[in-house]
Amino acid sequence: MASVTPVEPKPAASVVLVRDAPPGAPEPLEVYMIRRNRDMKFLGGYYAFPGGRVDPADGSPAAVARCRGVDVIEAETILTGHGGSPALAFWVTAVRELLEESGIMLACDGVGRALDASSPRTGEAIERCRKALMAGEAPFPELIAREGWYCDLRPLRYLSHFVTPKSSPIRFTARFFVSPLPAGQEPRLFTEETSEGFWIHPADGYRRFLSGEMKMAEPAEYGLAYLAQFAALDDLWAAHRDGRHKFQGIGDRIDVLWNSFDWKQNRFPGLTS
Repeated sequence: MASVTPVEPKPAASVVLVRDAPPGAPEPLEVYMIRRNRDMKFLGGYYAFPGGRVDPADGSPAAVARCRGVDVIEAETILTGHGGSPALAFWVTAVRELLEESGIMLACDGVGRALDASSPRTGEAIERCRKALMAGEAPFPELIAREGWYCDLRPLRYLSHFVTPKSSPIRFTARFFVSPLPAGQEPRLFTEETSEGFWIHPADGYRRFLSGEMKMAEPAEYGLAYLAQFAALDDLWAAHRDGRHKFQGIGDRIDVLWNSFDWKQNRFPGLTS
């Protein structure tokens, strides 16, 4: 039998949105997850993090010019071996997809001041920008320029890289970023591509995956397992000061880039009972 040439993976980016859990909660962190609509061709019905494929406009000169916090050279240093568009395109995709799928806008003005999400006018502008984006009125860089915004890349930390197995008819080379929930904003459920959107403790989500209650692909599974080892958001951020991604899945293989965490000997509440 003749071998089948694998499909070329398309570049994509996702955001793992995290926040401190309320006082007295069983775990110190919460992570935002979505459930993809069951009728979607790729991972329909699976639980995942907000994200999607890189659009050509995400790597355009106009998009690069609307970025603050990470420049072209720094992005190329952090994210190597990507090919095609500038590395910074993955950061822009992360910002755009987070807006599309959760209504969260990582933006600032020209001098780096973050959005004042407590202002009703800001909320209206975010909603206006998202509606225009979903309607395809203009490329993302043009839409944020209308509002006088720049992509605020400072909250994003590179987390992981996964490539869909060669046997899959739909393939992605996806970069995952972790970000704290921006002050004054709260994710919302939009049903164009998702049927659920919710906060969950990482270890609880991982336990539900192991029990078969929540179907996940490797990026979500290992993302939850990774987050569950941290005792505070500050600890998570300290682990990402080096700018390096922490694990990757290339060709059905998982590689971890740190030595102090054992997947089987961990602090996950409820997994050993």
